[in-house]
Amino acid sequence: MMNLKKITEKLIVLILFTLVVAACSNETLVSFSQDVKPILDQNCIRCHQSGGVGQTASGLSMETYADLMKGTRNGPMIIAGDVEGSNLLVLMEGRADPSISMPHDQQKPIAKEDIQTIRLWIDQGAKNN
Repeated sequence: MMNLKKITEKLIVLILFTLVVAACSNETLVSFSQDVKPILDQNCIRCHQSGGVGQTASGLSMETYADLMKGTRNGPMIIAGDVEGSNLLVLMEGRADPSISMPHDQQKPIAKEDIQTIRLWIDQGAKNN
């Protein structure tokens, strides 16, 4: 049977380890309204709003959080917690056929930092925050 001193030492080490891990994970919480929505407004909303070419073609509106989470006529664009399976990222990162990669036409690609922000938001659960 372990004595009380050894149990206490192990408990202290476990608590300290937990605190160190928590302190080292300085991952910033990404906000939909403050971080993601401005990226969508700058790069996507022109086509993906009511009556826009993208909304008409796919059914995807990005005007609100609810619209984005509703997805397209063919299914969701965001799968909370699944960055690899979220179709929004598949299209933005060029992992789809070039004919459907976003943004379309002659628009410049979305900045890698902005895509990373969206990836982190999805990874964090794609919350309406």
